[in-house]
Amino acid sequence: MPGRRLVAADLGVDLGARATLVQFSSAFCAPCRATRRVLGEVARMVPGVAHVEIDAEARLELVRALGVLKTPTVLVLDAGGRVVRRGVGQPRKADVIAALGEAV
Repeated sequence: MPGRRLVAADLGVDLGARATLVQFSSAFCAPCRATRRVLGEVARMVPGVAHVEIDAEARLELVRALGVLKTPTVLVLDAGGRVVRRGVGQPRKADVIAALGEAV
């Protein structure tokens, strides 16, 4: 999966100028809410970073194409939309910031 590119049309929104945090969530996923909070905080802290949350149940074609098996799953994209990191489960803020280091 690392190296795959996603574009704005895949996500339904523009990519961040420097990086994009893509979160796959589902409606009854408690860790997804905490992940939304962490990724949102990081995106607000780091200029040029966008956070995009995707409803996994509503975007099954994308979920299958990317091999998303659990929520939350987080993809870190560089400015060109290339997947540079992938994680499953609720991330720690420090780990998200470290992963962004690979993307920017």
